[in-house]
Amino acid sequence: MTSPGRIHPVYAQMERTVFDRMSALARETGAINLGQGFPDGPGPAPVIEAAVRALREKSNQYPPGAGLPELREAVCTYYARRQALEVSPQDVTVTSGATEAIAASLLALVKPGDEVVLFQPAYDAYAPMVLRAGGVPVSVPLKPPRFRYETSAIEEALTERTRLLILNDPLNPAGTVAGEEELAAIARICVDRDLVAICDEVWEEVRFDGQPHRSLMSFEGMAERCVKIGSAGKIFGVTGWKIGWMVGRGEVGHGLVHAHQFLTYASAPPLQWAVAEGLTLPVAMLDEQRAAWAASRARLMAGLDRAGFIVLPNRATWFLCVDLTASGLHTGDREFAERAIREAGVATIPVSALYAGEGRPEHIVRFCFTKPDAVLDEAVARLAAFRLNLT
Repeated sequence: MTSPGRIHPVYAQMERTVFDRMSALARETGAINLGQGFPDGPGPAPVIEAAVRALREKSNQYPPGAGLPELREAVCTYYARRQALEVSPQDVTVTSGATEAIAASLLALVKPGDEVVLFQPAYDAYAPMVLRAGGVPVSVPLKPPRFRYETSAIEEALTERTRLLILNDPLNPAGTVAGEEELAAIARICVDRDLVAICDEVWEEVRFDGQPHRSLMSFEGMAERCVKIGSAGKIFGVTGWKIGWMVGRGEVGHGLVHAHQFLTYASAPPLQWAVAEGLTLPVAMLDEQRAAWAASRARLMAGLDRAGFIVLPNRATWFLCVDLTASGLHTGDREFAERAIREAGVATIPVSALYAGEGRPEHIVRFCFTKPDAVLDEAVARLAAFRLNLT
């Protein structure tokens, strides 16, 4: 008699995440890693110094489960200053990164059989988390190169069992930003259909279009039906710190706190104090950091263009996407990524890995540009030589 598998079905046949796999290959082969998204460098000096000082001078024991009061207050002040969004400290729960915030949100809000709309391409953690919470992921593909949110496509995906949607704006991996009309339409759908929106807004400060970020939470009727998720790792470029937060009001916020307390419970207090200080630093520091990232973005974009690659429009995030077909390359994105890391020594991410179901585009690859100039230049030189073997 065969025993049933001991591993939960969601994980039993799951492949290794594409980000982890490509980074591991980069380490094994010595390739330049333009795949997984993280900046080279330590992060802003004032924030690093604040962490060092907190380690020496403040508590290293359990902080409050919902987060240090100083950080929760700083998040509120930051959103009021940067986005004119009124948030109370009681609405803020500090998490071990945005991924934990997403997990806590889904565990708190998804009941067995609930359908959750996921816009594709999507962070590859979304669907497994929905499934593990007992929900049913429903995909709405966004079409390159603009990746626009089409109202008709969203409405077509809704059923009487739809309870939530996850909105990642700005959008990784596309580097696009939803327009005011698109956001307003999504807000109207949520209000009309009584949906909760989990808003993954980790890229809110990594925008290059000169327009301030606007959260879906700020639209009429959305204040108490949104979970707004932020990330210090993205704001300050310190991804390994894993300090994030989720904002939810009323009944939604109450559920978030209870789900979070049985996940990580609390995150490293010295890092929480450092992030609290960082969020109160002058705006000029964030502007300087963004300007440096923008310069790296322009450098990689120009280099890829000279090498004959067609780069898709970009307004945000740390990533540029290349259209292989438009670049005259008749190879799929997964094959390109596998060959590029082994033959050119450059790691990238095939965007098809971030789609589910049929109809996924298989001609787009993503490059991370938050690297030193010399690294970007060497990566472009390698890719240019590699391209000659593909045409």
